[in-house]
Amino acid sequence: MLLYRTSQGNFIQTQDTWHRLPETNWDALFDAPNLVTYLTGIVASSPAVAAPAPETLLAPIVSQEVWAAGVTYFRSRTARMEESKDAGGGSFYDRVYAAERPEIFFKATPQRVANPNQAMHLRGDSKWMVPEPELTLAINSRGEIIGYTVGNDLSCRDIEGENPLYLPQAKCFKLCAALGPALLIQNEPLASSTRIHLRIERNGAAAFEGDTTLAQLKRTPQELAGFLYRDNTFPTGAFLMTGTGIVPGDEFTLQSGDIVKITIDAIGTLANPMA
Repeated sequence: MLLYRTSQGNFIQTQDTWHRLPETNWDALFDAPNLVTYLTGIVASSPAVAAPAPETLLAPIVSQEVWAAGVTYFRSRTARMEESKDAGGGSFYDRVYAAERPEIFFKATPQRVANPNQAMHLRGDSKWMVPEPELTLAINSRGEIIGYTVGNDLSCRDIEGENPLYLPQAKCFKLCAALGPALLIQNEPLASSTRIHLRIERNGAAAFEGDTTLAQLKRTPQELAGFLYRDNTFPTGAFLMTGTGIVPGDEFTLQSGDIVKITIDAIGTLANPMA
């Protein structure tokens, strides 16, 4: 089932049927025990309602932090080594790809997360920016993966490539992340065949398209979540972007007016213009 946060309240979608949730406190809902059972009960006991208007969709976050894992796909490893080779950091990415411990870094506070269809921010001091389409885990305060959403880890490849120590500036700035359009709530892991598709539109045409599947993800979502929560606490839960397997060529950079569309099977499409 899909759980939506909107300006009109919280909704569940099961196939073509919509139900409004009585629970309006998103943080309480996010951290509720046995969330699947609770939502299933709402569907069974409440009347169907009209779908919320698309323009009312909000990112499925209120006070959760957003973290990200890097170099979890071979394509990402190769791109990071290439962009940082002149700075002497190329081997770092090869080593972390093969290491037991993954790269995990802080990505965004809730105020830095764009809603579906809201413009994301292109840094003025970067000349080489790309979207990173990522399966994103929703994890409650107990470290349990409660669902999945689409994430856009907007990144400055030139800033990170200049020096790996500049990673926070390359990753964390205003409206540097986007989440949505919904949380896929289920207890079972996603199938390895789950497809992630990226389309970047410029002047009404495709400027770039690419695909990958979760079969290319080197580390399991459970493994990544375990490392994030190791010796750490998240009282209202957290989101964890799991890395990207789709990286545009070195000649490509986002421009103002581009529209980035990221689609993940069973979750939906997250679309954001760039500004």
